[in-house]
Amino acid sequence: MAQFTVNAVRLDPYKNFKFRVRWDGRDVAGVSKVGALKRTTEVVKHRDGGDFSSSRKSPGRTEYEAITLERGVTHDPEFEAWARKVWNYAAKPLEGGESSLKDFRKDIRIQVYNEAGQVVLAYNVFRCWVSEFQALPELDANGNAVAIEYIKLENEGWERDDQVKEPTEPQLP
Repeated sequence: MAQFTVNAVRLDPYKNFKFRVRWDGRDVAGVSKVGALKRTTEVVKHRDGGDFSSSRKSPGRTEYEAITLERGVTHDPEFEAWARKVWNYAAKPLEGGESSLKDFRKDIRIQVYNEAGQVVLAYNVFRCWVSEFQALPELDANGNAVAIEYIKLENEGWERDDQVKEPTEPQLP
């Protein structure tokens, strides 16, 4: 069985509940769920005229799926402020305030932690912008749940930060 390079006795994969999202050089408050990082490359089929029975396949365009960020509704205006940079409802039409073209895109960073709180993985996501914003969920007087806001981030790709190496895990005495 393949083993971790630094922590050879570790057999458990990392958990999905210890993570942070960063943008503008700081942690984003209260993010409770991050959508999957997923990319898909189209398949281009082609065939030579002399090939009688089979096609060949090669890679085509690669698309990066949107990422959703969810968190409980609070007074923190970060999600809404970013969404407003893409489309500002209060702006007067044709006066240049509908969209903040200079800074409506951001690079974000997603960090995954081990159980000891050490960063074990990090991904940088490039040129994100808010394509969907939910300020309030459906409200239900008979419900028993946290009110969740979310943003959907379109992006132009992501890559793993190779500078983040497997840390030596601590051992309690």
